[in-house]
Amino acid sequence: MLPNGFRLLAYALPAVPLAALALPMTVIVPSAYAKELGVPIAAVGLALLVVRLFDALIDPLVGYWADRTGGARRRKVWFALGVPLILAGTWMILVPPAGAGAWHLALWGLVLSIGTTATALAYAAWGAELTPDYAERNRVTAFRETVTVIGTVLVTATPALLPAFGFTRQMDVLWAIALAVAVLLPLFGLLAILAVPEPDDRSVTQLRWREGLAHLQANQPFLRLIAAFFLNGLANGLPASLFLFFVAERLGAAGQEPLFLLIYFFCAVLSVPLWLKLAGRYSKHRVWAWAMLIASLAFVSAALLPAGALIAYGVICVLTGFALGADLMLPPSIQADVVDVDTAASGEQRSGFYFALWALAQKAALALAVGIAFPLLAWAGFDPANGQKSEAGLAMLAFLYAGLPVALKLAATALVWRFPVDAGEQARLRALIESRRR
Repeated sequence: MLPNGFRLLAYALPAVPLAALALPMTVIVPSAYAKELGVPIAAVGLALLVVRLFDALIDPLVGYWADRTGGARRRKVWFALGVPLILAGTWMILVPPAGAGAWHLALWGLVLSIGTTATALAYAAWGAELTPDYAERNRVTAFRETVTVIGTVLVTATPALLPAFGFTRQMDVLWAIALAVAVLLPLFGLLAILAVPEPDDRSVTQLRWREGLAHLQANQPFLRLIAAFFLNGLANGLPASLFLFFVAERLGAAGQEPLFLLIYFFCAVLSVPLWLKLAGRYSKHRVWAWAMLIASLAFVSAALLPAGALIAYGVICVLTGFALGADLMLPPSIQADVVDVDTAASGEQRSGFYFALWALAQKAALALAVGIAFPLLAWAGFDPANGQKSEAGLAMLAFLYAGLPVALKLAATALVWRFPVDAGEQARLRALIESRRR
């Protein structure tokens, strides 16, 4: 059953520092390295592409090992192993030494990648296994993702607060975030390890590698979900990577970026109770599809916004932020149900491996987003590091920021609309899994 409120809070709190890393690495670091360190935007994109492709390569291996090593405390062991690497990589990237360039970003990005892979995969599998219930999984993910958004909001507010203390550069913002991660991740991580129970391992056998792959290929709900997850990740990754450029150069609203991000994430927090209620009444996958449709309808107009259309863009942030609550909360809960499909068929609980594959899809989508966006922008004549902002470049920026993501999100919606695992099917799977342990 679901842990009590204190344990659920203790489980969710590490999401604050982990979330604090996501926004700067996706949004602020590319812009800061290009604008303030003078690194060519194409080189920044290439460095981040290398890091994210490396992420994709190690995810399945770490997930496989995390399911089979660490003994009775396997989730906690792997969670703790990644923390020192996260701390080192975070500090070196966000507080770079003089002369740091693309090679520095790539090297320490690889260190950060190893650490976040170990910790994040164990953390996700840990949450998926805390309860076997279809509806209660929504509560676990809702609590964790709400805390995640709160952490993101705190990071988002940092650029608006620091100027009052005389800090005005993007690198100052990154320094403040690095300091917060250095303090909060060890503190909250230790609290989770001490207070939250290790889930029971429902495995009754251990598959050989080829047997595991055969079960993976036979898991049709997984194949459909990971395809939708990749498309949606690419749809989210493009605007995340280009947000600062779009607001500053397309809308002409440099300095207003923190306000729009705060609106976006604040609306996401407010929407979570509603999405949680809807997911309890209807199937998770259908509610997620509704949210993606809302986001698509709202976001498509962003590509057509002229310079100075700040009110219209604010409305778009409200609507897409509202949809974000479901986009964050529901996919991890559905993923836990898909693990049950495999556990019931194979006899081995491989949450770490499955969440590694989902993380691989997400990271590959983000890598592709950066790898596509920045070279295309440079080709079209948009490179802030060199002062290039042609009309063709701004048009390409608008298309990559809003036009292409909407098409990708609609494709993801079509894939999950008739998803086969609902509450009844998941209950049948859990009954089969539990019967094997008696």
